[in-house]
Amino acid sequence: MITGKILRDAMISGSNNIANQRAQVDELNVFPVPDGDTGTNMSMTVGAAGKELALLEDDCTVEEAASCAASAMLRGARGNSGVITSLLFRGFSKALAGKQTACAADITAALKQGVDAAYKAVMKPTEGTILTVARLAAEAAAQSDTEDVVELWGIVLEAAQKALEDTPNQLPVLKKAGVVDAGGQGLVVIFTGMGQVFAGKPMVENQEVPANKAKLSSDAAGKGVFTDDLMKVEDITNGYCTQFLVNKTGEVSVEKLRAFAESNGDSVVCIEDDDVINLHVHTADPGKILSEAIKYGYLTNFKIENMHEQFLARQKQGEGLKKQAKAEAAQQQQKSEFVYAAVDPQRPYGFVAIAAGEGLKDIFTDLGADAVVSGGQTMNPSTEDIVSAVHSVPAQTVFVLPNNKNIIMAAEMAQKIADRRIVVLPTRTIPQGITAMLNFDPDSAVDANTINMMQAAERVSTGLITFAARNSDFDGKKIKQGEILALENGKLVSTGTDITKTTYRLVRSMCKKDTSFVTVISGCEVDNEDAERTTEIIRSKIPSGIEVSHLNGGQPVYYYIISVE
Repeated sequence: MITGKILRDAMISGSNNIANQRAQVDELNVFPVPDGDTGTNMSMTVGAAGKELALLEDDCTVEEAASCAASAMLRGARGNSGVITSLLFRGFSKALAGKQTACAADITAALKQGVDAAYKAVMKPTEGTILTVARLAAEAAAQSDTEDVVELWGIVLEAAQKALEDTPNQLPVLKKAGVVDAGGQGLVVIFTGMGQVFAGKPMVENQEVPANKAKLSSDAAGKGVFTDDLMKVEDITNGYCTQFLVNKTGEVSVEKLRAFAESNGDSVVCIEDDDVINLHVHTADPGKILSEAIKYGYLTNFKIENMHEQFLARQKQGEGLKKQAKAEAAQQQQKSEFVYAAVDPQRPYGFVAIAAGEGLKDIFTDLGADAVVSGGQTMNPSTEDIVSAVHSVPAQTVFVLPNNKNIIMAAEMAQKIADRRIVVLPTRTIPQGITAMLNFDPDSAVDANTINMMQAAERVSTGLITFAARNSDFDGKKIKQGEILALENGKLVSTGTDITKTTYRLVRSMCKKDTSFVTVISGCEVDNEDAERTTEIIRSKIPSGIEVSHLNGGQPVYYYIISVE
C-alpha cells in the first residue's frame, strides 16, 4: 500500500528529477527555432506542485497529496507539455478521492483517468508524443495482475520507456533528427523519480545544473549561460571542429592517428570498433588531419564547422538573452500588477492578451485589451498567470487571446478556475491576435463575436524572422546555429545570413494577388532605423497598391513578425 507520505515524497522526487534533467529534455526539441522548451515547461509545471507538497505533513492521506499536486499543477501549467502533464496527474486526484492509502488497483485507475483526461483535452491527439507514452504505460498497468505497487510501477516504467523509444517510428520528424519525443522523455524522467520512492529509496535530490548549451529558455535567460563571454574570438586558435569516420583498410594503429591529431589540435576524441574509427578534433588545419587520416582507410560522414562563426553567433544570441531577461523579470513581477476586480454587471466584455515586448503591449492596449500578460515564445505564462489577469478585468465575459500555439491549452485550463466566463480565442500568432481584436463588434453577442473574430484571424498569414538556436537537419534542410530563419505560418521556408534580405524575400513570397496590407513588426534586437529601412525595401520589392506599415513591437526572439492580409 502507498501512504500519503510516500505519494507526496514520490511526486516531489519526480519534480526534482525533471528539474535536474530539464536541460537535457530541452535539447530534444527538434525544431531549431528558440521555443518554449519542453523540459523547462514540464519542470516548472511539476515544480509548482513540489513546492506545495513540501508543506504537507507526514500524516497526510493519498487524497490530500494527490489533490494538492493536481491543484498546484493546474495553476502552474506552462506550455502544451505542462498542461498535458498536469492533466495526467489530475487523474491521481480523481482516482484517489476519499482514500487514505492506495493499492495497485488505485494507481492503475489513476493512470487511466489521467490519460483519458489528457486525450480529451487535445483536439487532434498526435501519436508518438507524451500522450502515447502515458497511454501505453497506463495500458500496461491495466493488463498487469500484480497487487504489489513497486512491481506495478516497474511495469509502468518499462512500458513507458519502450513507448518512448518507439516515438521516432511514429513521427518521421523525430526519426530524421535522431531523437525521441521530448515530452515523452520528460514523463519518463518524472515517473523514474517517483519510482525511486515507491521502491523505498531516498527521494531524488534537486541538483539542477545549467544547460551545457546556450538556449533561450525562461530559466536560462540572463543567468550566465554564456561562458564564452569570458573569451574573445581571437582566442580560438584551433578554429575548425572536424569530425569524420575512417573506414579501416587492413590493420591500422588508432593510437598513431590519435597522437597525430593531438599534435595538430585539441579536444581530440578517437574511438574505434572492428571496422571504423570515429575521429573528432578541433584544429587550425582540417586538411592536414584529413591527409593523414586517409592513410588508414577511406573517409566518410564529414562534418567541419567554423567555430569562429559559431562563437560570434552565440555572442549575438547572448545579447538577445540579456534583453529577454528583462522581459522575463517583468513576467515574474506581473502578478502584483493585476489587482482583483469584482464583475461589473454593466460591463459585458473584456480582453486579456498574451504578448512579449513593450511595443506589442501598447498595441494590444490601444486596441482595447484590459490586461496584457507578458509571455510568448520561450516565456509561456502559467494558467495561474492568465487567471490573475482575467480576474483583474471587471467584465462578465473575458476574451483571452493566447497569440501562441503553445499557450492555448494553458488559457483553456484557466476556464476551469476563473470566477467569470472566459472565451479563449485560439489565436496562434501575434498578427492573428491583432486582427481578431480589430474585428470585435461591441454590439454583437459573444458567440457571433467569437466566430467573426476567429474567421478574420484565420485569413491572416504570419511570417517570422528569427535565428537558429542550434545546428539541425530539419525538413530536409541542414541548418547551422546562428543562421537567419524565415518561417511562413510556422513552416520553415528559407535560411540566410542577412536579416534584411531574408525578411523582404519572405514578404515577397507571402504576398498574393489579393493581398492588401503588410505590417512589419520589429523586435527588441532591431533598431528603429534598420526597421524603417527594411520596411522601405519591402515597399519597393512587392507589388504597388499593397499598403506597408511598420510597428515597433519590441518582442524578443523574433527580429521581425510579418502580418500579411
